[in-house]
Amino acid sequence: MADRLAIARAMREMATLLEVAGQEPFRARAYARGAEALERLDADLGRLVEDRRLTEISGIGPGLAGMIAELYRTGRSEVLEEQRRRVPPLAQALHGIPRLGLAKIAALQDALGVETVEDLEAACKAGRVRAVKGMGEKTERVILEHIRRRREPEARHALLPEALAAAQTMRAHLRGAPGAQEVEVAGDLRRLTESVDSLSLVVASDSQVDTMNDTRQAPATGLPVSVSVVPRAAYATTLLRATGSAAHVQHLERLARRRGVPLEGQSEAEIYRRLGLPFIPPELREDEGEVEAAMTGALPTDLVTEADIRGFVHCHTVYSDGRHTVAQMAKAADALGMEYLTITDHSRSAAYAGGLSVDRLEAQWEEIARVQETVAVRLLRGTESDILADGGLDYPDAVLERLDVIIASIHRRHRMDASQMTQRLVRAMELPVFKIWGHALGRLILSRPPVECRVEEVLDAVAASRAAVEINGDPKRLDLAPRWLRAARERGIRFVVSTDAHAVAELANLRYGVAMARRGWIGRNEVLNTLPADAFVRAVAPVTRA
Repeated sequence: MADRLAIARAMREMATLLEVAGQEPFRARAYARGAEALERLDADLGRLVEDRRLTEISGIGPGLAGMIAELYRTGRSEVLEEQRRRVPPLAQALHGIPRLGLAKIAALQDALGVETVEDLEAACKAGRVRAVKGMGEKTERVILEHIRRRREPEARHALLPEALAAAQTMRAHLRGAPGAQEVEVAGDLRRLTESVDSLSLVVASDSQVDTMNDTRQAPATGLPVSVSVVPRAAYATTLLRATGSAAHVQHLERLARRRGVPLEGQSEAEIYRRLGLPFIPPELREDEGEVEAAMTGALPTDLVTEADIRGFVHCHTVYSDGRHTVAQMAKAADALGMEYLTITDHSRSAAYAGGLSVDRLEAQWEEIARVQETVAVRLLRGTESDILADGGLDYPDAVLERLDVIIASIHRRHRMDASQMTQRLVRAMELPVFKIWGHALGRLILSRPPVECRVEEVLDAVAASRAAVEINGDPKRLDLAPRWLRAARERGIRFVVSTDAHAVAELANLRYGVAMARRGWIGRNEVLNTLPADAFVRAVAPVTRA
């Protein structure tokens, strides 16, 4: 029998194996989204399995339900084991190298007789790979760099949903322990960093707890866990120190020494107050100017919260690569009390994601109008338009001007050099219809680095165009990163906090987008979707050439 998070990990492995095989990208995404749905699940998984109600989970169809039930009951999955047999270990080890799919790996194995990573590494160093048709010296360099990175001593990392689910499970367990008075998650996770390599919890107790100062692994995640049990009087100080960052705490220690006060108090707010500072939210504690800003009164006091957001932005449906209909997404947004929902399916060039032709886009508009009659939430017509290689957008102006919302994003040709990518982005931003820059630098956390470009120059172009920057809440993206959000904020750029939801359950991505916004010091008045619907549309509506 496997638990919920172990099953989610198995489903992520299945998604990766399908990606390595280079086939059925929609199926791979379905497994990945199914894993995310399980990580967020609050209901009793065992009861859902026994009652045959797994398909009631948003994002879980009959096929995924069968795999989940098999894993839950037996701890194994025939379909996963079959896929493992189909994908050679060498291909799995090389997953993530651009343009090195199964066919090329098979060619390397046939030509060079390599079976292991060590064999391939030796062949690269000997210059034998470049002699294989379709390969070259650059291929050798890329393979060697990939192997080097794999060998770096690096703890397992988890994305926010998986880490939060594990931490909350442990927190609930500790709160039920005899003698536990308060329990809080600390460490990187409390600061909501993009990924974490360990979990930390602090327990206040004036009596011994069975987990006292223990370190163990979180079930299913493989992350090491530190549990610190301290007397109630030391709880706030321990929580502050355990939350970090280390550089932030060291800065506070230096300030405490200069002021001649101890770094302690009955609450974190009291500790900061003794130092002459306002409370600094955990998300800002990176020693990146927040202490100095707090000392001068420049620290934002109105950081955006989930409650400030009035509209779900950047949502996909079954028209492209989403899993739910316009009506299902609309009813979910309605039930969550949102004022508006943007329907922004992929544009026509995104054939891999079911991008919409103009005819299908117009058909979607008709469906949006029909659904609008059944819900209170306002439905906005939009698109996630590809930014093409030349900087153009994917529909003619005559189509774009009929939309309420245009999110412009890069989905292909990520590997341009910095000059080419900068020119591509700046050209796009000079278009009057360019209003929201979607998942700006195209990163996939733990798997794909950001595109190379002169970011400051691009942000200058965004500011000049008066466009907004999306803060993408997809836990795999969380783009832009906080350092660039602060740079954008300094230029007066405004933001949209989005979900990039491809299913009803992914509307919960708003939480992660808000977390990134807060880490970027962004206040509620700097976020456009804190505005009422009419004001939001006025702020982002495309402006076509006169």
